[in-house]
Amino acid sequence: MRAAQVTRLDGPGAVEVVDVPDPQDTGIPATRVVIDVAAAGVCFPDVLLTRGEYQLRPDPPFVPGSEIAGRVRSAPPGSGLATGDRVAAFCVLGGFAEAVAVDPAMVFPLPDATTWSAGAALPMNYLTCHFALRERGRIRAGDTVLVHGAAGGVGTAAVQLAKAWDARVVAVVSTDAKAAVARAAGADDVVLADGFKDAVADLTSGRGVDLVVDPVGGDRLTDSLRSLAPGGRHLVIGFTAGSIPEVKVNRLLLGNISVVGVGWGAWWTHPAGPGTGYLRRQWDDLVPLLESGAVDPVIGEVRGLDEVVAALLAVDERRATGKVLLTP
Repeated sequence: MRAAQVTRLDGPGAVEVVDVPDPQDTGIPATRVVIDVAAAGVCFPDVLLTRGEYQLRPDPPFVPGSEIAGRVRSAPPGSGLATGDRVAAFCVLGGFAEAVAVDPAMVFPLPDATTWSAGAALPMNYLTCHFALRERGRIRAGDTVLVHGAAGGVGTAAVQLAKAWDARVVAVVSTDAKAAVARAAGADDVVLADGFKDAVADLTSGRGVDLVVDPVGGDRLTDSLRSLAPGGRHLVIGFTAGSIPEVKVNRLLLGNISVVGVGWGAWWTHPAGPGTGYLRRQWDDLVPLLESGAVDPVIGEVRGLDEVVAALLAVDERRATGKVLLTP
């Protein structure tokens, strides 16, 4: 079968589309679900993997791609899955291919009305943001939530989930074109990154926001902390800006605010954590929002597998809006 493979750790440009053995020809455990991939999501960790800069560091060659949607080809007895089922899955690796083998605990039923594109856009970004807002941010109805990078895959997911849980959302974007994407995702207010602190102060009558969702990092941290209301929480999701900022902890003391780490994978994989069953509980919480239309992933680009380098570069260079997808 065809797959996009990282052959050397030289960045997105070194990814090659090659022929690799089908999962069923590689002696996979009988406990795995084999899924024929209809669409795969492209996310920032995939970019980091191509450089060996992610927490997970497989040796080349390997096939990246952590989230997919497709049909079950085969499933082990007792898994609750059957041949032909429509599913989404968090496969960790291997998604940029025509088929992938996945742990049944990380395979989720996909509603009939949900497209393959929407299904593939859900596992990484929406489950991460579900964890960020619910578990780490303790979001409540009526909260005001500031979302950085609000036109990207994580950002649009955070906007939609916060709105679904009755929060007011202030989106931060870098361009007017991205502002339109954030508004379409459901943001109540949209401000440009340049000068966002003053804009947030005006929008909140000086009170500030209850939560900051930050997948960007870099030099926005200080003004994000200044934008928090007393008792506010800054959720650290990632560092797409490239640099990891430092916190002057006296700001936390004086403002009675918190900087909160959001390591979704580290949460459920930790020996003392909830295990893979946590993902299914998250998914079951997400499905009603999906069926009601409160969650409707914003799709920015859908490219063929042969365009994998262009897809990865769009994410790497922060040109992408919404979710970037590959189809085999």
